[in-house]
Amino acid sequence: MIRLENLNEYKINRNIICIDLKSFYASVECVLRGLDPFETPLVVADQSRGDGSIVLAVTPYLKSKGVPSRLRIFELPKDIEIIFARPQMHKYMEYATKIIGIFLEFVSEEDLYVYSIDETFIDLTNYLKYYNKTDYEIVEDILNAIKTKLGLYATCGIGPNMLLAKLSLDIEAKNNDNGIAKWRYEDVETKLWPVSPLSKMWSIGKRMERKLNLMGLTEIGDIAKYNKEKLKKKFGVLGLELWYHTNGIDMSLIQDKKILRNKPKSYGLSQVLFRDYNSEEILTIILEMTDEVTSRLRLSKKRAKTISLFIGYNNNYGEGFSRQITLEQPTANEFLIYETCINIFDSFYEGFPIRKVGISLSNLDETRTYQYSLFEDVEKIDREIKLKASVDKIKLKHGKNYIVRAVSNEEHATAKKRNKLIGGHHV
Repeated sequence: MIRLENLNEYKINRNIICIDLKSFYASVECVLRGLDPFETPLVVADQSRGDGSIVLAVTPYLKSKGVPSRLRIFELPKDIEIIFARPQMHKYMEYATKIIGIFLEFVSEEDLYVYSIDETFIDLTNYLKYYNKTDYEIVEDILNAIKTKLGLYATCGIGPNMLLAKLSLDIEAKNNDNGIAKWRYEDVETKLWPVSPLSKMWSIGKRMERKLNLMGLTEIGDIAKYNKEKLKKKFGVLGLELWYHTNGIDMSLIQDKKILRNKPKSYGLSQVLFRDYNSEEILTIILEMTDEVTSRLRLSKKRAKTISLFIGYNNNYGEGFSRQITLEQPTANEFLIYETCINIFDSFYEGFPIRKVGISLSNLDETRTYQYSLFEDVEKIDREIKLKASVDKIKLKHGKNYIVRAVSNEEHATAKKRNKLIGGHHV
């Protein structure tokens, strides 16, 4: 057994809550139709993409019938008359904005951290005396406001740090009748440690779970009691973080998260392809994605020194590969970034059918000076920079599809289709 008293110096005691909108997309669709999500068999999915299209959300009613949150259309039960709602990302974003507005009626912006479109962390520590209420009572008021004003249902986890607030939400609150759960440090041993499989815990993915299982670790408590230094040796810093997390320790603050959020450390783009792509077709996709991600880089007035490429194969052929190259000096030139991606691709591609691709630009730099080499055409580079700046402005004004590369008109290209979407779905 580890000695928990040794961890006391790492324990922060704040009043953190993590709020999750219950089946958010599906619930918004029910509200728009005047339906009750707890009595309606509705799914959010685009039928026009075929039976293999992913279902983005299902109502609590369907969940109660055993329908999982993520599946494909052809996997839906045939004995239930399903209502299909085509994704409306602009509507979901509109409701998400309204929900943030409700949060700001209770707390200031600095104590709010929007984790995703349907999940938010709030630090209530400085508001208990102001409202003369407990954190639990304030949560009840917030959830009631969301239900009364928008017709949406939410669940909430409460904890002394962000980790325990999130875990109490995922593991307990979502199963409670009132949708609320509160965990303290003393609850870790009885509520967190028995959890199995390991991937039920936030931050542990299926791949990590398999590796931990091979080490004989099958419950969260097994990790918490494992030798900390051995975990660090096996997984590096992630192993150390995992040990602390399984013991309920998390020293991050919402206020610090906001600072990090406002200064992105990388710019990336990824997509899942709707069919298998070969090596020639994927070059078009990489070119289109390079255009988009470097445009975002230029608009932020940054340059990147490290270029990463991820290629995912058809599931029948393995996982694929992810590699990166660090340049001698940072750049925002898409031709150089594209060339670097192709070098990575040519070096590691194994010839298998491709279904996923991702590009990430990191190691960002904000300095505006550029060291030209003796072999570079300075005038040509300057012309390219000015040309791209003009193209970026035109796209901002008229839309991304106003100017596209000729290859984007090819049947296998995806840029024009993606430019009509928000978050991968129809506007």
